[in-house]
Amino acid sequence: MLAAIGRETFYSLSDERLGWACMEPTFMLIRGKSPALKAAAISALGEGQRALCMFRIMYDHSYKSAAEYYAWISYLLDQPGYWSGVLEGVRFFADTAMLELLEQTRERLAARNVSLGVGWGDAGLMDIGADEKLLEMVTGLYVHFQQIAPHSLSLIADYIRAHPEEFVEISG
Repeated sequence: MLAAIGRETFYSLSDERLGWACMEPTFMLIRGKSPALKAAAISALGEGQRALCMFRIMYDHSYKSAAEYYAWISYLLDQPGYWSGVLEGVRFFADTAMLELLEQTRERLAARNVSLGVGWGDAGLMDIGADEKLLEMVTGLYVHFQQIAPHSLSLIADYIRAHPEEFVEISG
């Protein structure tokens, strides 16, 4: 599903807003729907759109706070196909810094889960407020996330601007 967008708007949007605008029609279609419908809609996207979609699913839910970063990464790891989809998306855009951070985050959280005998589905927003070690670990990862996310958004926007036909129908 291609987003309809005016030529002037397409070229004037910030890197962050461009990626969101390209995915808005898909997100409106899948928001609040069953996992099966979401999976079908995502699999129907082109390769670049799917990469962008999975990145945005991770980014849009993770960037507001360390607690959301922790809870959302754990959620993605708990849902079949989501984590691998995010990693595939990051690889598609050749974003090695984000890929390394996400792998480091998974490894560190997985080690914590093993030591506590908990699973990905046990994670919650309030966990970091009750666990000083978790708070320290996640805060460091989240700060790094905030530092590299603008570069990720730039890589993605550069790709979209170089291949608009994969993402949008430009009018005007």
